[in-house]
Amino acid sequence: MLGRDQRLALKNGELEAFKLLFRVLYPRMKGYCRLFVREQQQAEDIIQECFLTLWEKRENIDPDKTVESYLFVILRNRCLNYLREVRLKSGSMDPAKLDINELQFLYQLDFTDREEKSAEQQLVMAFHQAVDLLPARVRQVFQLCKMEGRPQKEVAGELGISLKTVEKHIATAKQQIAEQLTRKYPLWAVVVALWLR
Repeated sequence: MLGRDQRLALKNGELEAFKLLFRVLYPRMKGYCRLFVREQQQAEDIIQECFLTLWEKRENIDPDKTVESYLFVILRNRCLNYLREVRLKSGSMDPAKLDINELQFLYQLDFTDREEKSAEQQLVMAFHQAVDLLPARVRQVFQLCKMEGRPQKEVAGELGISLKTVEKHIATAKQQIAEQLTRKYPLWAVVVALWLR
């Protein structure tokens, strides 16, 4: 987390403060973005757009408030917009059928200074906990293929297992993770279903 002096430096356009923020937050943002966006290059593009937006609007930064939560709100909204566009283009989502309460929950903005974790932070933590509960080989395959974005065929060769086994492990992981997350966060079922497709 950036301190007040660093947030002030960022507000004043000091490049070193921006680079520090990027180094600190990029890995977390990438992990979070990949919950929504499976394509690695697309996820990286979205994250870069978020940092660019923050840089362009740096004059609006309040040094007494966290920059991180603001950046994650931008990221969440970009991810959800991207998912909506993809689903609309593919014709597999009818916006009129989405529950209004689910949409309000997904787009809820929380700019308070409370120390409690935001909904997305809780979801990310729950996701990692669900991954940790997977059987060892299933977890390994899921992490390599879905979290690191490596090709299934490559992972199969590296682990000395068949491509069918890799596919089976991924399907098992998705099912178990979805069950855990939707049980804990039923309002996030729409998002969970989208990124676990």
